[in-house]
Amino acid sequence: MKPVLVFGHGFIGAAFADLCRARGYSLAATARSADKRAALTAQGIRAVDPAGTDLSDLARAADMILVTPAPDDKGCPAFAAVGSALIDAPRKWIGYLSTTGVYGDRGGGWAFEDQAPTPLSTEGRRRVLAESQWQSLTPHHDVAVFRLPGLYGVGRSVIERLRDGTARRIHKPGQVFSRLYDTDCADALMRSAERRRAGAVYNLCDDEPAPADDVMVWAAQTFGFDTPPEILFDAPDLSPGMRRFYAENKRVSNALAKAELGWRPQFPTYREGLQVVWAALRAETV
Repeated sequence: MKPVLVFGHGFIGAAFADLCRARGYSLAATARSADKRAALTAQGIRAVDPAGTDLSDLARAADMILVTPAPDDKGCPAFAAVGSALIDAPRKWIGYLSTTGVYGDRGGGWAFEDQAPTPLSTEGRRRVLAESQWQSLTPHHDVAVFRLPGLYGVGRSVIERLRDGTARRIHKPGQVFSRLYDTDCADALMRSAERRRAGAVYNLCDDEPAPADDVMVWAAQTFGFDTPPEILFDAPDLSPGMRRFYAENKRVSNALAKAELGWRPQFPTYREGLQVVWAALRAETV
């Protein structure tokens, strides 16, 4: 069985690991907490503590490496741990999960992979640095960078926020966001691993950029929740973090991933995705 190493078995790491397991790969994944490592072990995944284990041998032996952790001011912690060990390792696929935040604000215009990053946020600038670190291995490995929007799925959607009363409906005229269902993301990652191209950069998102408040109103009306009151973007009590979040307005193109990977999102808009989330949540209560 070919080995796969997942740095960070979180939302997307777990979805990708499920696809790898279905294809017969052996899995290793990092987890910082003892409880999380025990849970991974129970699933048949080799669990390693990134703070207490030299990961170089695992990384060198892997046929595929997926990197999900957020970077800091020095870049990607996974690259710091294994980057130098990979220079002379056997060629492999390395997928790095970045963010569409590297594009900064496009004034509602389209963002494409061949455009120069112009990040506004600290996180966006960190992601640009981390991308460049992994791309420095392109002469040695099939490195692919994936720029992701807001991710959602069962356990992580507007429906849960409506249900528990934490949803806030913020309106900013002309503002749109892209989004992506978690299993659609994992599908694109696997397609890249099976159609490797060194230096690839892909935007992954669904087909319909949409205002977040429109999504919330649709979900509330469709699934029988009270629609939260509208909060204007210039409300004085809006948090600085939320203001930063709404400072970037862009539509993200997924055309390249479709053309090169033969990928199509199973959930092309939030409507299809949220219907599946709702059905899963309803099944849990039966």
